Amino acid sequence: MRYDAEHRGKTREKILKEAASAIRARGPEGVGVAALMKQAGLTHGGFYAHFGSKDALVAEAIGVMFEEARNRFDRDQAKTDPRAALDKYVGFYLSPRHRDARGRGCPVAALSGDMARLEPEARTRFGQGIAALSGWLGETLERHGVADAQLAGRSMLSELAGALLLSRAVADPAESDAILADSAAAIRTRYRLEAAQ
Repeated sequence: MRYDAEHRGKTREKILKEAASAIRARGPEGVGVAALMKQAGLTHGGFYAHFGSKDALVAEAIGVMFEEARNRFDRDQAKTDPRAALDKYVGFYLSPRHRDARGRGCPVAALSGDMARLEPEARTRFGQGIAALSGWLGETLERHGVADAQLAGRSMLSELAGALLLSRAVADPAESDAILADSAAAIRTRYRLEAAQ
């Protein structure tokens, strides 16, 4: 049975969203094609009608993850001043809810440890995503009046992702919460975001 282009597009999008969530939660190596297709309610054989390989799926799913991150960032900026947008983003990013939602969280924190083992296409997509996300932060910091805003955007993204990674790595819940809270407070102080609260 042949499907029209719209149906194929929706099916492909469904597979990519399932893959993005599974890859964030379990890492690229923890995701099998058969299990992923079953989770999406599709047959294993249908996978190759949409993707040439698992590596191709992983690379495209990384792109989807960064699109989702962009959508969140855009929502946080919509109809608000840059200080409030940054404060809201820091509050989301360094929250226990984000820490605990590995399947929906930021791809930078979810995948950084896996990148060295992935194919060049996936690493390229990841690098493009990091550049875009740090660029969005830099643009917002520039609107907020921060000097060297692009450098500051890269630095802020590094601190956000690093704090989230560490908070996920420690076993003690109180220490995990303290990492998030201390990092959020330091970023808010450095970029004068406290007035937005």
